[in-house]
Amino acid sequence: MSEENKTENQKKDTEIENSGSVHLWSDELALKKSQKKIKHLKRALVIVVIAGVLLGWMGGSLVPMSFLNSFRSRLNAAFGLSSDDKIAEVLKIMENDWYFGSSIDNLDERLKDQALTAITSNEEDTHTEYMSAEEMSSFTQSINRNYVGIGVAYIQNGDTNMIEEVFKDSPAEKAGVKAGDIIHAVDGTVIDGMSSSDIKDLIQGDEGTKVSVTFIREGQYLTFEITRAAVSATAFGKKLDDGTIYLRLAQFGEGTVNEVKGYLSDLAVDDSDQMILDLRNNGGGYLNSVSAVASLFLPSGETVMTEQYASGPDETIKTSGGQLTNIHKIVILVNGDTASAAEVMTLALKQQRDDVTIVGTTTYGKGTVQVSRTFSDGSAIKYTTAKWVSPDGTWVNGVGITPDETVRLHDALYNTYAGMEDDESYSFDSVADAVKDMQLCLDYLGYNPGRMDGYFSEMTKEALIQYESDHSLAADGVLNKTVYEALISAVRMDWGTTSNHDTQLQKAQEILHG
Repeated sequence: MSEENKTENQKKDTEIENSGSVHLWSDELALKKSQKKIKHLKRALVIVVIAGVLLGWMGGSLVPMSFLNSFRSRLNAAFGLSSDDKIAEVLKIMENDWYFGSSIDNLDERLKDQALTAITSNEEDTHTEYMSAEEMSSFTQSINRNYVGIGVAYIQNGDTNMIEEVFKDSPAEKAGVKAGDIIHAVDGTVIDGMSSSDIKDLIQGDEGTKVSVTFIREGQYLTFEITRAAVSATAFGKKLDDGTIYLRLAQFGEGTVNEVKGYLSDLAVDDSDQMILDLRNNGGGYLNSVSAVASLFLPSGETVMTEQYASGPDETIKTSGGQLTNIHKIVILVNGDTASAAEVMTLALKQQRDDVTIVGTTTYGKGTVQVSRTFSDGSAIKYTTAKWVSPDGTWVNGVGITPDETVRLHDALYNTYAGMEDDESYSFDSVADAVKDMQLCLDYLGYNPGRMDGYFSEMTKEALIQYESDHSLAADGVLNKTVYEALISAVRMDWGTTSNHDTQLQKAQEILHG
């Protein structure tokens, strides 16, 4: 091509490239083209970087990389969340982006337990719940009342842990522990301020091992070396001084019917016997256990209860095997903590026999049936499947059972005790909840305080001085923590070891022998 033609073509290219703009020389045009290429490269590089970050974020979600955490968190915050699976979305955020998550062991398991607990919690049904493996184990243990320990039940009031019950034939009973004793130390460790679960961990252990427990009994310190053993106590039976059969059922567990049979056999029950069936504080248990126990006192084929389902036919539970004994008169003791299966038992006997009287206070009123399904890891869901009604169709839910004879115990046994600190004390003319607690105890124990409203009167002082004098305490008429705990201990010991103040039991005996 001639130089003239080259110049002409270059001129045309320049004119095409710069249409509507100022004239550019060929070297300027080449520079501009180069700048365009650089701009396109920059754009491509930005796209590559963004893509890399996105891929890193996606990969980090699967295999988190610490150097991408901040990028991922910012990107997460910039985007909305899908509503298709909120639970999965929230779990992903809590596991990957929650600040405190890194300091929690087994975070995934804990988050899922919390989520399942929330899912099963509702206002309509307080008895449906998800339970972790530990909670399920504890729940089962509470029904069957079997574990390796010393064999006591205690109540916790502030720093005071007081023995409420010593199980029959338990290591604690054999060692000499009594109801009303205050647990002070376990293997030298003072337990004041510990949670009940921590105390349990100290007392329970392997079968055959020894544990040293120090108790306070009416102001005196007593230490017992106790050998741990397997404990199971859902029932207790004895003959009262008047010859009446006394049978207490604490729960309806897997072994309850065999325990009851054992007591009835030992007591040589015959047709002339009368019985007090104590279901106070019995929170229920297994319905098959109720049916089995009811079968001991009812003829074969009698209705125990009927389960009514939201859909599907009703199921009637009947006795089997026929009654073991022909006890001819029964009084059933109940209170506000008599619930569920214990209420089933109460109404089954009341409505299927003509010689049953119910004594005490109105029962809890739980008329629903739950089943438990266990996961492979030991956790479980306990959920309501039906409601139950008595043989005549009564539904007790939220209402309870009204006794034939309403009888209350002394107010000291219903009281919620305030507790006292080590440096706390009260004397004449003071007013406090602890003073009211003291007055209730004094009145229960037969020392007339004059009033029970929390005002420390002169008459209250005189009653306290008399109690202190009778129990080898400083007779100064001052209420301190030592005297306070001694009073409560004395009440619990009296209740646990005598029937002097059991007005409900006394009414039952009056009915049977009246």
